[in-house]
Formats: sequence, structure tokens, C-alpha cells
Amino acid sequence: MEAVLAGVRELLPVLRERAQETEDRRALAPETVKALAETGFFRLLQPTRFGGHEAHPLDFLTAVRDIASACGSTGWVASVIGVHNWQLGLFPDRAQQDVWGADPGTRMSSSYAPTGKITRVDGGYRVNGRWSFSSGCDHATWVLLGGIVPPGDDGTPADFCTFLLPASDYLIEDVWNTVGLRGTGSNDIVVDNAFVPAHRALSFNDTARCVCPGQEQNPGPLYRIPYASIFTYAITTPIIGMATGAYRAHVDYTRERVRAAYVGVKAAEDPHSQVRVAEAAADIDSAWYAVQANMRELMDLTTAGTKLPMPLRLRVRRDQVRGTALAIRAVDRLFENSGGRALAVGTPIQRFWRDAHSGRVHAINDPERALSMYGRGEFGLPLNDAMV
Repeated sequence: MEAVLAGVRELLPVLRERAQETEDRRALAPETVKALAETGFFRLLQPTRFGGHEAHPLDFLTAVRDIASACGSTGWVASVIGVHNWQLGLFPDRAQQDVWGADPGTRMSSSYAPTGKITRVDGGYRVNGRWSFSSGCDHATWVLLGGIVPPGDDGTPADFCTFLLPASDYLIEDVWNTVGLRGTGSNDIVVDNAFVPAHRALSFNDTARCVCPGQEQNPGPLYRIPYASIFTYAITTPIIGMATGAYRAHVDYTRERVRAAYVGVKAAEDPHSQVRVAEAAADIDSAWYAVQANMRELMDLTTAGTKLPMPLRLRVRRDQVRGTALAIRAVDRLFENSGGRALAVGTPIQRFWRDAHSGRVHAINDPERALSMYGRGEFGLPLNDAMV
């Protein structure tokens, strides 16, 4: 995987220089996506039988952190598009063949909030409605949409599923005009009476139980990790990357900055600035160290064939939301320490600040839900949440 990570690192100066352009166009440039694809990044979590690397998730997350440290929007899109190759590996083989059979480089976007209408029909489902926030959808030709399947007439219970649709079954509506993550092109997906065959639906209950149809063809340890452990970190890690980029930009800027309130005194010599930098660095490191430790433990256990204990799964979610909070706290501290000139359009510190806060509002980052689950587990109370 070192070749992929090295290729990503070589791209960082270009992504950094292109960050303002990405924000201004409200989407990633095609050449950015092409360059990332050429490094092999999008194949990191793809099954080997389709030419993927089936890599350790920490390799994927390390690349995501690095990309986001150069451009927050690019890191966000890279992460969410890249993690979809892992999820498709859980679908029935027929669905995997539908997407990758002709072109293993095919990409998918997503929108998981169940805002559309799902109807059971013979052989599958009818899907209608609008889904928002599909990051990078202009660079994908399939989409993963969340939806609630109502109870069946035969007593089949309701289910929350992910549905896989080709571009011919949906329209993209350009509505993305935001204060942060402007370059992600997170537009709306509109579906009008599309038929989705049964093999292109995946139950969240199956992903929570770590028992999915795709494991028959993809039996490796990577595909026996809970959805909530992989996907949630694909959201938190870009934010840690943005905090890392903000930190580097702030330190470089502060080395030369002269404090206006203290004529002739360099900001770097201000002990209060030094303390703030140390605190921000500690928060970023703490967030990233938890990602590393948790991903390694998850993979070690699944590689050994050991069932993942619930306390670990709860800790993973606890540390995920805490990682986001630590990264946001670091970005805030750095921004507050940067002075008025950091407010100028085009400066990296204000862009990282806006991007990180925009990523924070993703539903998966709500701390109360994850922390409450952790507390219930500690007290021995029952858990009824698939996102663990």
C-alpha cells in the first residue's frame, strides 16, 4: 500500500494549490478525481477479485487524512466515494457484478437518510423521492440510497436498507451552495419510480450483525468489520485531516506574523500563542491515535477470526465522535489565534475552519447518540441501534 500512499502524498501540493478553485467551482475538478484514481486510492477498500487492494482500513484513512490536510472538500469526497467500494463488497455478488463487471473503476456516491419512498414489488422495490447531500455525485455513475422498507403483507417486518441505482435511474439537481465544504458538489439525487431488483438492496441489520451476502465471495477480514465502524471513521477522518491542514497552515503563518498590538513582537514569541498551538497539536494527535488504535484492534480480531466484542464496537463509536470534537476544538483554537488577516478569502485557515464545521454537522457526528450508546453498554442496558 506504500505505493498508493506515496502517490497520494505527491499529489498534495497540487491539491493544496487547487483548493480555492475547488471551492469556487463547488465541485472537484475532473483532473483531481482522475489523479486520485491513478494513484490507486479509490481501490484501497475494493475486493481483490475486482482488482482492488483490499487494504487495511488504516491505510485508507491515512490517505484520507493526508488528502483532507491539503483540501478539505477533496478529502471529504475522496473518503465517502472511497468507502463505498467497501460497502459494495457486502452486497450480493450479482450487485457487485452489475457495477464492476464491465468496469472495476466504476464509482458510487451516496445519500443514506431515508427521505424517499420505498414500495415492495415482485422481484424487488419501487423507489421514489429526493435524497440530499450526495457528495461527489458528478463523478459517480451509481448511487447508494437509504430507505425504509415498510412491513410486508405476509408479516415481513420493516427494514432499513441501502439501495443501489445506476445513473440512468436518477437525476442530479444542482443545489449545493454552502458556507463550507463548498467544493464537494453534494447535490440532490431525484428518483422517479425506479425499479431496484432485490439483489441491489442491503439491510442495515445485516451490516450491524456483520453477516452480509457479499462475504461469500469476499471472505477477508476487511468485510467482517461493522458498517458503523468503517463508515463513521470515513466521516471523522477528513475532519481530523482538515484540522491537520489548519495546524500546518497556522504554524507556517505564525512563524512570520508580527502582532499588531505589540509592535515589533513576533506572534511566535508570544507564550500564549505557543500554548494554544501545543493544545491544538495534542487534540489532533489524540483524535488520530484513537483512530489508529481502534482500526488496528478491529482488524487484528477479524483477521484472527474472533467475534468483535460489543465493548470494542461501542468504544469505536465513542472515540469517533470524540475525535470529531477534538478536531473541531483544535481548528477553533488555531483560528482564534490567527488574527484578522486570516479572515481574508483564499487563506487556508478560514477555509479549513468552515470546512471542518460543515463536516461536523453530518448526522454521524452527533455525540449524544454515540455517547449514550456507550453509557448504556457500560450500565448493561440493551442496545437497539444498528449504528454500532
